[in-house]
Amino acid sequence: MTESVSYPTETFTSRLLGESYQKIRHPSGLDIYLFPKDMTTTYALFGTRYGSIHNSFRIGDGECITVPDGIAHFLEHKLFLNEDGTDSFERFSEYGADANAYTSFNKTAYLFSCTEGFEESLGELLDFVTHPHFPEEAIKSELGIITEEIRMYDDSPSDRCFYGMLEGMYEKHSIRRNICGSAESIRKITPDLLYTCYRAFYRLSNMALILCGRVDEQTVLKIADAHLPKSAPIPLAVTPVNENRLEKPCAFQPRVTQKMQVSKPLFNIGFKDTDIPESGRERQRKDAGMAILNEMLFSRAGTLYNSLLDAGLITPGMSYGYTISETSAYNSIAGEADDPEAVLEVIRRYLDGIRPEELSKEDFVRGKKVMYAEFVKSFDSPDSIANNLFSFVCEDSELLSYADTLESITYEEVCRLFPGAFRPEATTLSVILPLA
Repeated sequence: MTESVSYPTETFTSRLLGESYQKIRHPSGLDIYLFPKDMTTTYALFGTRYGSIHNSFRIGDGECITVPDGIAHFLEHKLFLNEDGTDSFERFSEYGADANAYTSFNKTAYLFSCTEGFEESLGELLDFVTHPHFPEEAIKSELGIITEEIRMYDDSPSDRCFYGMLEGMYEKHSIRRNICGSAESIRKITPDLLYTCYRAFYRLSNMALILCGRVDEQTVLKIADAHLPKSAPIPLAVTPVNENRLEKPCAFQPRVTQKMQVSKPLFNIGFKDTDIPESGRERQRKDAGMAILNEMLFSRAGTLYNSLLDAGLITPGMSYGYTISETSAYNSIAGEADDPEAVLEVIRRYLDGIRPEELSKEDFVRGKKVMYAEFVKSFDSPDSIANNLFSFVCEDSELLSYADTLESITYEEVCRLFPGAFRPEATTLSVILPLA
């Protein structure tokens, strides 16, 4: 009989959602999350709390290290290359798995989905992510590929409008720069810098392995034991610079205008928020409250949207959302409009005409139901579950408790958020105008 493996385990359960998952601390220092779901596809994500904004950091008591923009994304690209010259992407294909990776502002993830070959694919995932290989010639060959990717983003009007908003809101925070960096910045990347960043942020204690689908605990742990260190190394203290502390509460620039090949102007309105709670749980609560407030103010069922649409000021695709992390937060409204300035003026008058205590309680109840329904829907697919869970892990908060947070948010809480949410001095309008 094969001996079973047992490690410290914590179980999270939601009575509201009828969902549960386990967090297992592996001896290597890695946290493994098992989210069982009876689905045809199994999804695996191996990620680190390291993204494009982590360009300045300290290791121990050492001096601050600053690395080129785009290095986190560059590292993600090159990690698939193995020391024997093989590419892990090809191995995943051989096992019947569909593999991918992504870098965002605050995290990097390597992932695969499969209906067969799970054990081989999981072993490959753990192996290539924990064995970096950055030869000089591979760095040079990657420059052209990533430069083309940067040009692709620079040629995308929606991407340029979005980054224009970030550039307008933030003066110093590296969130204002493209996740991929620039053609100039990535030329400064060297193997030594990649290894420095890898050692700093790809510590297993800074990472998470998330598995969703038909996953068996003993199978996963035996694979982890076979491919990970038997014990955790001496902790390495790495402290990224919190760039929120470098920012003023007001927007850096109220207007950012660019011209590109578009048939109708695009706009992104950003409302900068530097009032960021230190606690992950409190950030989760603010995120829930702002999501409900946005639904109350900007949804298609609301007065503002219909007045803009009826007046012909916007097209039907106007979107909105609140984003918060440990070092940045902002609200945004995006869409198409012949006169973006007029749209901002109508929105400004609408918001200025509302007193917090006059916010509709009916809209609050509706907004709460909408946000709860969207959250419940996210549990319909293993990839949504895994990626959402990873986002919550990176924010030091817990996924299933978000349902309780949404349920417990009060009308009075949302009213208290309103006065500081849309300050004129914290507002940036980013516009993409047609060339002609």
